[in-house]
Amino acid sequence: MSKVNSSKVLAGLVVTALALVFAGAVPTPETYGAEVKKAITRDEIDQRYKWRLEDIYPANEDWERDFAEVKKMIPEVEAFSGRLGESPEVLAALFKLRDSLGVKMGKLYVYSHMRRDENTADDTYQALSDRAEGLGTSLAAATSFIVPEILQIDEQRLRGWLDYPGLAAARHLVEDILRTREHTLGPEQEKLLAMSSEVTRSPQTIFSMLDNADIRYPAIEDENGEQVELTKARYQKFLESGDRELRRRAFEAFYTTYNGYENTLAALLSSIVKRDIFYARARNYGSSLEAALDGDNIPVEVYDNVVGSVNQNLSPLHRYVALRKRVLGLDEVHPYDLYLPLFPTTEDEYQYDDAVKLVSESLKPLGETYLSVLKEGFGSNWIDVYETRGKRSGGYSWGSYGTHPYILLNYNGTLHEVFTIAHEMGHALHSHFTRQAQPYMYGDYTIFVAEVASTTNEALLIDHLLKVSGDEKMQLGLLDHYVRQIQGTVYIQALFAEFEREIHRQVEDGGALTSTVLSELCRSLYQKYFGPDLVVDEIYEINWGRIPHFYNNFYVYQYATGFSAAALLSEKILSQGEPAVGKYLQFLKSGSSDYSIELLKRAGVDMTSPEPVVAAARLMDRLLDRMEQLLGR
Repeated sequence: MSKVNSSKVLAGLVVTALALVFAGAVPTPETYGAEVKKAITRDEIDQRYKWRLEDIYPANEDWERDFAEVKKMIPEVEAFSGRLGESPEVLAALFKLRDSLGVKMGKLYVYSHMRRDENTADDTYQALSDRAEGLGTSLAAATSFIVPEILQIDEQRLRGWLDYPGLAAARHLVEDILRTREHTLGPEQEKLLAMSSEVTRSPQTIFSMLDNADIRYPAIEDENGEQVELTKARYQKFLESGDRELRRRAFEAFYTTYNGYENTLAALLSSIVKRDIFYARARNYGSSLEAALDGDNIPVEVYDNVVGSVNQNLSPLHRYVALRKRVLGLDEVHPYDLYLPLFPTTEDEYQYDDAVKLVSESLKPLGETYLSVLKEGFGSNWIDVYETRGKRSGGYSWGSYGTHPYILLNYNGTLHEVFTIAHEMGHALHSHFTRQAQPYMYGDYTIFVAEVASTTNEALLIDHLLKVSGDEKMQLGLLDHYVRQIQGTVYIQALFAEFEREIHRQVEDGGALTSTVLSELCRSLYQKYFGPDLVVDEIYEINWGRIPHFYNNFYVYQYATGFSAAALLSEKILSQGEPAVGKYLQFLKSGSSDYSIELLKRAGVDMTSPEPVVAAARLMDRLLDRMEQLLGR
């Protein structure tokens, strides 16, 4: 999962941060008399395994020139204030200038932030990213008059203007602005809210710096008896180890660390919830959930349907925890027992280059158009592959209009990481096709559809692996991997979505979010979702404190909807061939040229129905049936 492409403030006015970043960096360990196996540094990595940010700006001086130009052009935008109702020519000229600034702003933002992510301990690019955020706030404030001033134009007159050639492309954008009339304030109020954004982002920024750069984990003993620096990437790898004591040591070191910051983390999460409520009430929404979904024109019922449908279909997850307990021969299942493969598919690690070949082969059903861009991405330094000291952990796809896509990985050779490559390339090619086909105002896509392309790639990869493997042990491993994907992408994300909905409701009703309140809620939800066979360790109750997605309000439910849609789309691609591929590629090219639900309907999936989510639960049951059949032979 990842955060994948730039969002635009006020209907496409400012490019801001992209998506699905998991958080994390490589801290310096504290050890006492032990020799520690250090994380490698960036200069030890071959250039072909690093992304080439010079494709955006060859040098920082080029970044500075664009920064100065955007700053200089902001008054040109402000000069349109009070004039938008004059004529369609004036409105078209404003859109053209706004889009030109948006392209430059996007490049400034992603370059500075990706440079920072190469080494979060280097304050050079922290300074540049802070400046980019400040400039983005200034641009948002300068353009904040646009939407309220458009809404002051007589609606019938405005609709007539859309026949003017210079505004024809903006029809959907204008229709969307008209839809938000009752939640748009006057020009001065909009400017004030835009100016506040830099301050209200502070909890997210502080959490990121705490989680990525300042938190230090103790060194632990690895499977070879060596003292190693615990990092987020190593923690994920240790959780997949067959050595239960190693899993337990890593788990305890990891979560004991977070428990040491419980009050700070609770204060940060409480602050971000209050921010969400402030903006919702300022814009006259009934709840923070309604406000968050309205930007993509998603009814609140869709969110509630995801949580409700998953709650009504928890038995496959309970069944899987029981199967895991039996196969592993455990008296008790703890959280550190949930993520290791039940049936390891291989004892060897996947070399990165071999993983690239495997992913490329699996995506052949998507046709030559897709494969040619995939080849370009793998061969043109789009990807930063390996974990290095100070690098942000996890994985994401980023970039902006005017750049090719970029991917951050922390590749460690596991099968999980092979799927991460397929996942992030799904995001990257979605961005590529969208930016190639759409003008800037639609050259983005909503978070609601973002996970569809990435998860479709994963579904095609696992289908390919199951077809080429005749080994029952390998098939069991792949089936188990797919079940764990459903566990993580549908069930756990629905759990997070329910948690997020509840903490916002509590504050909206006048409650307070202390660390105790948050931990009790977290524990109860994990117990409900995973069932009676899971022992929720006390130190694990802090898990709410390490989830960066909570700082992007009501984001995670879209992983569940995206997975469900992707499962249906991949099935159509494999069974129908070219007709389904054609619809799918058109979906990838559509960007935000229409509402997300409508784009998915054209591709063949109706997300207003509970059926896709329920179908994912049925899929998990079928996979478990097959696993039990193989185990019974």
